[in-house]
Amino acid sequence: MNISTLPPQITVNGVRLNATPGQRPVRVDECITICELFQKRCAELGDRTAHREKDFGIWRSYSWADYWNHAKWIGLALRKLGLKRGEVVSILSEDSKEWVWFDMGIQAVGGIASGIYTTDSASQLQYLINDSGSRFLIVENEEQLDKFLQIEDEVPELLKVIILDDEGLHDLNHPRCMMIEEFYKLGQQAETEEPGRFEAEIALATPQDTALLVYTSGTTGMPKGAMLSHENILAAIECGAHSLPTQSNDEQLCFLPLCHILERDVSVYFPLAAKCTVNFAESPETVFANLQEVSPSTFTAVPRVWEKIYSQVQIMAQDATPAGRAAYGMAIKAGLARAEYILEGKPVPAGVAAQYWLWDRLVLRNLRRMLGMDKMRRGGSGAAPISTDLLKWYWAIGVPLIEGFGMSETSGLATLNTIEHNKIGTVGCRVPGNDIRISEEGEIQLKGLNIFQGYWRNNAKTAETFTADGWLRTGDIGFIDDDGYVTISGRMKDIIITAGGKNITPAEIESRLKFSHYISDAVIIGDKRKYLTALIMIDQENVEKFAQDRKIPFSNFASLCAAAEVKDQIQAEINAVNKDFARVEQIKDFRLIDVLLTADDDELTATMKLKRSFVEKKHSHLIEDMYK
Repeated sequence: MNISTLPPQITVNGVRLNATPGQRPVRVDECITICELFQKRCAELGDRTAHREKDFGIWRSYSWADYWNHAKWIGLALRKLGLKRGEVVSILSEDSKEWVWFDMGIQAVGGIASGIYTTDSASQLQYLINDSGSRFLIVENEEQLDKFLQIEDEVPELLKVIILDDEGLHDLNHPRCMMIEEFYKLGQQAETEEPGRFEAEIALATPQDTALLVYTSGTTGMPKGAMLSHENILAAIECGAHSLPTQSNDEQLCFLPLCHILERDVSVYFPLAAKCTVNFAESPETVFANLQEVSPSTFTAVPRVWEKIYSQVQIMAQDATPAGRAAYGMAIKAGLARAEYILEGKPVPAGVAAQYWLWDRLVLRNLRRMLGMDKMRRGGSGAAPISTDLLKWYWAIGVPLIEGFGMSETSGLATLNTIEHNKIGTVGCRVPGNDIRISEEGEIQLKGLNIFQGYWRNNAKTAETFTADGWLRTGDIGFIDDDGYVTISGRMKDIIITAGGKNITPAEIESRLKFSHYISDAVIIGDKRKYLTALIMIDQENVEKFAQDRKIPFSNFASLCAAAEVKDQIQAEINAVNKDFARVEQIKDFRLIDVLLTADDDELTATMKLKRSFVEKKHSHLIEDMYK
């Protein structure tokens, strides 16, 4: 390709990009595929740290040279074992450096990388392997290997399973299984036999080649594989560089599943462009401790994580001395006063700034340090709605938290707020290079180079997802204000039409309920009913403390939910929310779901989003009880 004929470029934080996002070909530092950019970065950065990971309690560093060598051995070993260009390799593992090494190694030799959630069952694994036609499966450990062993006869197209952790598997002798060290040796042997083969494979890639297969969370029906090309991902990188700039000396913490396109963007592809360092959390359970250890520069999470951090602070405030509680309250008050001006784009009055300066040094600075947010330049929230009150609280403590919107089908990005241009209650403006419109039915529709190629082996669903003139149907209802900010009202399929004919979108009501640190999640019920009700999931930690402080007896989670005082407190939280809504939108009754839900349950996706239809079906007896 003749570079001289390409459109001009600009530089953002040292990364050269198209001057105008959305132009073809998409270029990041003159590279037009992910693997080409990967090759360039590894050659340029060499011994600089690319990743950190804990090993026996100690953070260990791994360089860009390590990144390159392991990806090379992976790619060459897969080719030697029979992987062809355009075939799928599935990864079933928690986040780790190996996850990312495989991601790059697969793509570099023309394969398609597909992540599988570790919470998926053996039957779900069977569906995903067969639907994708995966030729290889990477599993983390014995627990994940067991899922394959349960369904091995049902996945005949799978050639080999590569195991990352051999603990408990030293005596394994299975013709379709291989340990990672043996696999690396095979790649090293292939490199000796065919020097330069890996680089030659990278050169064969084109922007339109499918690089990733990202399966949707399956909130309605079986998951669908969204096909993302090299061009799609580079377009997302370009959008991120403009709207979510990352610096080369940034530290990041990776903890959301890398199957999820949002985490893949912020922990694999954006760092590839920005040259920064990614630290892998030990597990989802240790993320708060790891956050304190790493003190990342930027941090992106789903609303439930931000809610959990807020709840922990509320518990600590309640446990503080009277003087400590008073100081915290004054500090938050001063922070909120300052945040109101900042969020409205107005200068902060000297008196308000002075009050914040004082309380920041007395309380808020220490709070941020304790949370691991003392170096945080920007926090990000996506994948589900987040309470506006929660956003304001983070701004009050000195952590700028912004909200955006994206889907697997948009390569993770569609609209974003930024630190400089932020309107709370919206999901921001369209990202550069992306077009947006609202249909006559109120649906948000998108077009851009980051929009996916279609669903894997599912032309019918692909056709349904695009309009006749080529716009992506998001399935979300919303509007665009005069300043270009997008507000999402809810999902088209979630609209409640009451028996009186009133159309209600439940997302805002549910979001307001979840700001209560006693409520973990809520599902509003009322379609074809005379009034609205709610199924409530309580926050276990906070409600347990509430009960203990008041000497309310309980023996397990179910008995906690059954306590009259707990129900009264949840009723009080609902009453407070009801005041802000019209009578027809107010919740008339509620029931508590008295079982703890995890991503292993049908009601939750792996990214902790409630599957409304599953919740309503599984707890139909509670719903009917509210309408007797």
